[in-house]
Amino acid sequence: MKKKIGVLGIGLAVILAVNAPVYAQQKAVVKKTATSTGKKIDGSLIPNDPNVKIGKLSNGLTYYIRKNSEPKNRAELYLATRIGSLMEDDNQQGLAHFTEHMAFNGTKDFPKNELINYLQKAGIRFGADLNAYTSFDHTIYQLPIPTDSIALFKNGFKILANWAGKIVMEGEEIDKERGIIIEEDRQRGKNAQERMSKQLLPLLLKGSRYENRLPIGKIDILNTFTHDKIRNFYKDWYRPNLQAVIAVGDFDVAQVEQMIKDNFSGLTNPANPRPRLSHDLPDNKEPLVKIIIDPEQQYNVAQIMYKQRGNVTKTTADYKKSLMYTMINSMLGSRFQEIMQKGDAPFIQAQSSFGAYQGGLVPNINAFQTVAVSKSGATLEKAFTAALAENERMSRYGFLQSELDVIKKNIESSNEKSLKEKNKTSSIAFVKKYQSHFLTGSSIPSTEYSYELTKKTLAEITLAEVNALAKTLITKENQIIIVQAPEKEKASLPTQAQLLAALKNAGNNVTAYVDNSVNKPLLDKKPVAGKVVSERKIDAIGVTELTLSNGIKVLLKPTDFKNDQILFKSFSKGGSSLATDANFLSASNAGLISQLGVAYFNPTQMSKLLAGNTGRAGAYIEDLYQGYSGSASPKDLETAFQLVYAYATNPRKDNELFNKTLSDYKVSLANKGADPGSVFSDTVQAVLSSYHKRAMPLSVADVDKISLDEAFNFYKDRFADNSEQVFVIVGAFNPESIKPLVETYIASLPSLNKKQNFVDNGVNPPKGKVSKTVYKGLEDKAAVELYLHGDYEYNSLTNVQLNAIKSALEMKILERLREKESGVYSPQVGLSISKYPTAHYYFTVSFSCATANVEKLIAAALDEVKHIKDNGATNDDINKFKSEEQRQLELSLRDNGFWLNYLTGRLKNGEDMTSLLTIKDRLNSVTVESTKAIAQKYLNEDNYIRLVLMPQK
Repeated sequence: MKKKIGVLGIGLAVILAVNAPVYAQQKAVVKKTATSTGKKIDGSLIPNDPNVKIGKLSNGLTYYIRKNSEPKNRAELYLATRIGSLMEDDNQQGLAHFTEHMAFNGTKDFPKNELINYLQKAGIRFGADLNAYTSFDHTIYQLPIPTDSIALFKNGFKILANWAGKIVMEGEEIDKERGIIIEEDRQRGKNAQERMSKQLLPLLLKGSRYENRLPIGKIDILNTFTHDKIRNFYKDWYRPNLQAVIAVGDFDVAQVEQMIKDNFSGLTNPANPRPRLSHDLPDNKEPLVKIIIDPEQQYNVAQIMYKQRGNVTKTTADYKKSLMYTMINSMLGSRFQEIMQKGDAPFIQAQSSFGAYQGGLVPNINAFQTVAVSKSGATLEKAFTAALAENERMSRYGFLQSELDVIKKNIESSNEKSLKEKNKTSSIAFVKKYQSHFLTGSSIPSTEYSYELTKKTLAEITLAEVNALAKTLITKENQIIIVQAPEKEKASLPTQAQLLAALKNAGNNVTAYVDNSVNKPLLDKKPVAGKVVSERKIDAIGVTELTLSNGIKVLLKPTDFKNDQILFKSFSKGGSSLATDANFLSASNAGLISQLGVAYFNPTQMSKLLAGNTGRAGAYIEDLYQGYSGSASPKDLETAFQLVYAYATNPRKDNELFNKTLSDYKVSLANKGADPGSVFSDTVQAVLSSYHKRAMPLSVADVDKISLDEAFNFYKDRFADNSEQVFVIVGAFNPESIKPLVETYIASLPSLNKKQNFVDNGVNPPKGKVSKTVYKGLEDKAAVELYLHGDYEYNSLTNVQLNAIKSALEMKILERLREKESGVYSPQVGLSISKYPTAHYYFTVSFSCATANVEKLIAAALDEVKHIKDNGATNDDINKFKSEEQRQLELSLRDNGFWLNYLTGRLKNGEDMTSLLTIKDRLNSVTVESTKAIAQKYLNEDNYIRLVLMPQK
């Protein structure tokens, strides 16, 4: 049952990243060193965290080592290199990225596919764990690895050293990889975004080397380069003085330092190394304007960028400035959100933000970027002008003290949380900081230093300083204006002259901002508390079950995985399945009511009310269930529970915001038919539900039938009786201390003590063999989705067997379609098992490829399915599956989110909550023969769905 409006997500189809502010990027890293109290921010250098050991070998290789026990018995090993596509010669374009691929295709100590094979046997997943990426100026290799096996851990450093200087580059392997990289380009591109980007990048990167060195390279070069070109690239640039080893994890620092010396000291630099040059982006005095249309573009988008020189955060003064930019972004973002909630909003979406230009692709270039999305080409000029007017309002009148107070409270709260979680910081968070330090020279302070510096800086920052900095964001030079729109809107789009006029006149008639905060409490009064009437311990998994006086059950799972995190979720049966066919469209979108706010507060006012408070909660209505979910720091859990009570008893009926949401979604639906992926996705949805009217994709006509009154009444009906709600609460709390809050806000939820269940409305996949091809799109790009499915007798033992088959099939499909056929980049194999409303399973195989290869690759995929059906999974693949499952379970058992979902899932399905304790027995039951028996039963083509997207004829 899919007829629901989700959050409107618009892909802006430009290589644009409104970046996370510098403040957010710098906070979670750090440990104890000198504090910064007592002195005013003076611009002094921020000291490096003494808990990270930074060294350099005689050959120039840098290393960062830090002991960190989150997660336990794990380490993150990274090889960071200052090597990217900017280093390529004209006849090597794409070979930096190609070299990254070759690192997994044979090295001196790990020939051919041995490296991946070895790591998979150790439970390390290719792609999900073991991976790499290439950018303009750097290439990063990542290897998360267990530390409880000393042999495996030592080999981790050998692997990094092999990548650093021992890649073999066999000719046969090079030639096999060409097709894979071309398919990577096809999978990620061959769409409207890529076509428009090819027109945009010469403008955005004009006059720089970046313009002609996109990491993917040129297809003709990738197809034809001789082997010596890539070997020369590797020999010239993969050298220790451009590389760093980063090791963070649960290990002994001295031993790791010795491992690095043992493995990397023998690497040498070229006798006459090629200079690594820095590259810049030139200024432009006059505005650069580009209007781009494409038949598959879905939205009308206008954007302006004001480029500025930037610098890396190294001093306390740098940090203060970055913090003020964060404040500006947040306050301006709140203003835009407030406008977008109004029925007469001039744009569907809009935002302004200061950050790294083009997502940081060009070092030390920042930009103040504004983007606006309109309903049509004819209204784009108005939307663009309105967005620019908000910038002018900020520049001319500044922000209010009340706005600054809100963001200061939020930053203070985040700062406190970072300090509380200092010994629970994940290793990967430290890795990212050290990687940035190596590549850019950014500071890496300790947690304590960062905490004190943030605290002091917040106290010093004044409204006048923030407003003065805001005035510098709009510059007279380095302006770039871009419009992207559907081809059908071509005649109604604003001209270059109109866009420039909008830029010039945006500040006309702008007045000062007025704060709309509501000065009321979240709840008018505390509810009359209920009681805990019984209690049951499930000691095997550390859970306490409470039964409340209103019938609600609460499961408490206290943990020490995080110091400052509590998560909760609840459910009861019913959901939109209980809606009649007549009111289904409105009822299935009743979840939108929870997005309108509660009581007196719309979403913007709610954000202001909760400034500095981590307590968050909301309500949801799904097909089969309804319930609540939320999170909080322990100190703010009462607020989160108050929100639960408010969403249950006092939802907000906001006609203006509800209709604005529907209106915006209609624009999305009206243009959806232009995008091949959307058309194909709608077809998949329709076919898999046998074209059932309750599961068809929404149309514009459907949205017109959605009624606020009907949605609101259905919402109230679903939450009028909470007696069968089951809450799961996981995190940093004491069960005894949490009981009073549970009694006050959960035991008081309205209860009618009715017996409820969901309804099976007959939304089922088609039986037999189904084949459908959709013809949509301009490029040589096909998408394939294959489904083997059927009814199922749900049980945990068979679930594990099916997962083992899925894992084996995933490896075989990857080996066959990618490595042998060189016909795909990243094929996917999925397994979906559901128990309700009727038990069913789906195996899926999906990939994108060249249109000429569709039939060949489908046949190859089905051949691999048949092979597993005839023979079962191999011992080798079964062992890999078991290792991966056990390694992932070790991590999951230390994660609050895992326990929340695990317990909720078991309760929904009526399964034993302690079944986790016997998972190893079920894994041990997986054998070649068991997988063969299960495969023969479930990997059959009695129910086979073949769906293909091809370019239009």
